[in-house]
Amino acid sequence: MEEQREEFVPADFDPPVALDHEAFRLRPLDVTHNESDYAAWSASVEHIRTTPGWEGRAWPDPSMSIEDNRRDLVRHAQDFRERRGFTFTVLTPEEDQVIGCVYIYPADGGGAEVLSWVRADSADLDGTLYKAVRRWLEEAWPFESLFYAQR
Repeated sequence: MEEQREEFVPADFDPPVALDHEAFRLRPLDVTHNESDYAAWSASVEHIRTTPGWEGRAWPDPSMSIEDNRRDLVRHAQDFRERRGFTFTVLTPEEDQVIGCVYIYPADGGGAEVLSWVRADSADLDGTLYKAVRRWLEEAWPFESLFYAQR
């Protein structure tokens, strides 16, 4: 008998595809963001590694090429379409530059694990992003529990 996989979000839930804030915009991550995404994280590796929730993780990996990054973005976009996880790029208000990312994936034992990062040169935005995303997740998403390292 095939094991039935529990859904991350209910079948009748329509995941939000945007969060607009005066300081940033969230949009689903996809390959159109590849160059700006790569530039954002590759210039901020040490900053990301010290961001709450990222300590001890294998990513960001400075040995990744821009093509490796593209494959990673394709995987995240596929996860979004298949509702296995939801990754959002954090864009400037004008939506012309990637300044971070938000990842929403199943947590071990249920609920959602959320990670986010911002560019080192946008570090002052980290707390604002955390508060806005946390409120958005609590108000617009169906998760009973959230695991998102506090800022």
